[in-house]
Amino acid sequence: MTRLIPEVFRDPTIRVSMLAIFAFGFAGAATSPYQSVVGIRELGLSNGLYSALIFSAAAVNVIVSILLGNLADRLGEYRTMMLTVAIFGILGYGAVYVIPAQATFILSALFFLPVYGALNSLLFANVRVATTGMERNDVATVNSGVRAMISLSWVLVPGITGALLVNSSSMLPAYLFAALACAVCFGLIAVFLPRQNGTDKAATRHLSYLAALGEVVSPPVFARVIAVALISSTLHVNGAILPLIVTGAAHGTVTDIGVLVGIVALLEVVFIVVWGRAQRVMSHVTALAIGTIIYVIYLLLLGLASAPWHVYALTLISGIGAAALISIPITYLQDLIAERPGLGSALISVNIFVSAGLSALIFAVGTGASSYSGTAVIGAAAGLLGLAMLLFFEGARRGG
Repeated sequence: MTRLIPEVFRDPTIRVSMLAIFAFGFAGAATSPYQSVVGIRELGLSNGLYSALIFSAAAVNVIVSILLGNLADRLGEYRTMMLTVAIFGILGYGAVYVIPAQATFILSALFFLPVYGALNSLLFANVRVATTGMERNDVATVNSGVRAMISLSWVLVPGITGALLVNSSSMLPAYLFAALACAVCFGLIAVFLPRQNGTDKAATRHLSYLAALGEVVSPPVFARVIAVALISSTLHVNGAILPLIVTGAAHGTVTDIGVLVGIVALLEVVFIVVWGRAQRVMSHVTALAIGTIIYVIYLLLLGLASAPWHVYALTLISGIGAAALISIPITYLQDLIAERPGLGSALISVNIFVSAGLSALIFAVGTGASSYSGTAVIGAAAGLLGLAMLLFFEGARRGG
C-alpha cells in the first residue's frame, strides 16, 4: 500500500502541511457557501455593503499575503507567521459566532479573515522550502497533492455542514465549525510541524515592503500573472453561470446544482493527482495549455446545454480541466519569484484576486450583451486569450 504513496509525501513537513491545508480549506468550505446568508439575511447587511465588503476583503488579503510572505522570507522561517495568522482565523470566525452583529461581521470579514487567508500562501511557501533540492517533477507532485487537500475539503465539508444545520434556524454554527478548524490547524503547526532554522533559510536579498510590492507588479512578473488570471477567470465565470444555466436553459433544479458541484469537486481531487504525474513528462506551461483547452471546450459545450443530462455529461470534462487550472498555476507562479518562496507563493493570492475581478467584468459584459449561455462562450474566449498571452511571453523568454 505504501508503494502507492509517492516518496515525497513521507517528508514530515509536507505531511503536516497537507493536513493543515485541509483544515484551512475546511474553514472556508464550512462558511463560504453560507456567508451571504449570514451577512445579508441574518445580520441585515445591504447587498451593496456586502459586495463592497467582499471586494475590500479580497484586496486586503492580497496586500497582507505579499507583506507577510516578504516578512517570512526575511526571517527565513514560516512557522511563526503561520501560527500568528491561524490565531486571526480563530478570532475572526469565533467572534462572528459568539457576537453575531453587523459590526463584528464587518470587522471579521475586513480584517481578521483576510489576514487568516494569508495562511494559504504561507503553507505553500513552507512546502516550497521543504521541496528545495527536489526534482521539478517531484515539486509538481507535492503541490498537486497539497492543493488536492483543499478540493477534498470542499467535497466533504459543505454537505456535512448543510446536513448538520438543516433543522437550524441560523447558519451561524458554521462559523463555530470554522473556528474549531482553525484551532486544529494551529495545533498541527504548533505541535507537529518541524521547526526551521531561520538564519539558514532566510532570503539572501532582503527587500523592503515597497520593493516587494514592486517586484510583484514588475512587467515580467505581472504580465504573466495577468495571463494566468485570465485562464483562472474561467473557473470563476463557471461558478457564476453554472447555477443559472442549470436552472435556466438546461431546465434543471437547485438540487442538480449541488449534485453537479459535488461530482466535479470529487473529480478534481482525482485529476489533480493525475495532472501532477503528467508534469513528470511535460512542462508546466504545456500541461496548463492542455488543461486550458479542455476547460474552454467545456465552457463552449456548457453554453449549448439545454437539458440537465447535458450538464451531467460535461462533469468529466469539467473535472479534468478544472483540476489542471487550480493546481498547475501554483508551481508556475511560485517559479516566477523562485528565490523568494514567501513572495512567490503570495502570487497565488494575487492570481485569485485578479482572476475574480476579471471574471466579474466578463460576467457583466457577457450578461449585458448576451445570455448566460453566451457568457460561457465569452468566458471561454477570455481563457484562450490568457493562454495565447502565456505562450507568447514564454516563447519570448525562451527566444531571448
